[in-house]
Amino acid sequence: MNEKLQSIKNETLAKLQQVRDEAELEALNVSVLGRNGSLTDILRSMGKLQKEERSIVGQAANRIKKELETEFETRKAKLSETLMEKRFALEAIDVTEPGKRRLPTGRLHPMTQTYREIRDVLVGMGFTTYGGPEVEYDDYNFTKLNLPLDHPARDMQDTFYVNDRVVLRTHTSPLEARALLNLEPPFRLVMPGRVFRVDEVDASHSPVFMQMEGFVVDRNVSLADLKGTLLAFVKAVFGEDVKMRFRPSYFPFTEPSAEVDVSCTICGGKGCRVCKGTGWLEILGCGVTNPHELENCGLDPKEWNAFAFGLGVDRITSLKYGISDIRLEYENDARFLSQF
Repeated sequence: MNEKLQSIKNETLAKLQQVRDEAELEALNVSVLGRNGSLTDILRSMGKLQKEERSIVGQAANRIKKELETEFETRKAKLSETLMEKRFALEAIDVTEPGKRRLPTGRLHPMTQTYREIRDVLVGMGFTTYGGPEVEYDDYNFTKLNLPLDHPARDMQDTFYVNDRVVLRTHTSPLEARALLNLEPPFRLVMPGRVFRVDEVDASHSPVFMQMEGFVVDRNVSLADLKGTLLAFVKAVFGEDVKMRFRPSYFPFTEPSAEVDVSCTICGGKGCRVCKGTGWLEILGCGVTNPHELENCGLDPKEWNAFAFGLGVDRITSLKYGISDIRLEYENDARFLSQF
């Protein structure tokens, strides 16, 4: 029996040196010291031995069991230390090593790119950025801009009303009234911002969209100054080869008023699906500021003149990048944005 105990001990110690991970260690532990292990079987069979022999074998078996338990714990600690060292080696970072992977970088939204380009062109022409609230008084949004309560053009705006006196601004033109009331002319302002109208969402309409407005107040400015400013603007944004034309239009806050077209940036003016075969694309509305607006804001129209022009940033973005559905510009789909 003693020989069998010594054999179990020697075999177990030999196998312990070959164990490579904690799973193998646990399996060896169960096979020797577990409920049905080889050493446990000997301890169970001691009842068949003589009393004197049982004492000797019991002492030897318990001694070997304790020795093996100690060896198992020692081996487990060594395995844990070895595995930890391997893990540290795998996770180690050499901060002096040049980068091997290029991390994905963000992209500027195409509307942001277009807005910045338009803003920079106008700032380069002497304009200053001017902002104001999106939740606006009806007085600034309509009345001071020559749209009194009974004016039919109010119905064209499809307005979100907060209450009888407060609206979500339908255009950036309320900033004209704020500028006339708060700034000392002369000045040139570019006024960007979100605007809101009651519109069904489709490929060309959105209830929330981005506008930019240019506003110049000075003595003796005229329609010719407006045309010259817009011609320089169009050439800077769309290229030197692009042509521009004025079409008569109507806005309550300008007189005369005009729509501005540019030769189609897709077909070069030859006619295509985008320009519906006309060779022209509408980009903005403009006009000489109505004297009533200047009077409503405390300026003498005999001394001061002004002109304004407004454009949709999303529309210019669509024209520049050939985007056929305005919803793509507002849904923030990463697959779409990654193309810019």
